[in-house]
Amino acid sequence: MAINKVWIEEGCTSCGLCEDVCPDVFKVEDEAEVIEGADFNANEDCIKEAAEECPVEVIKFE
Repeated sequence: MAINKVWIEEGCTSCGLCEDVCPDVFKVEDEAEVIEGADFNANEDCIKEAAEECPVEVIKFE
């Protein structure tokens, strides 16, 4: 199943875990954000891992 969309809902604590797990998709400055133009299919495993590991469960994908 291909990932077409990744987003971060309100409540992010900017812990940086998503960037550590999947630096080609996420970056954290003031808040975590999804990198525009990131290749979701090539990074599917780490996107799923970042969503599972997120301490506040705000990383979503479809």
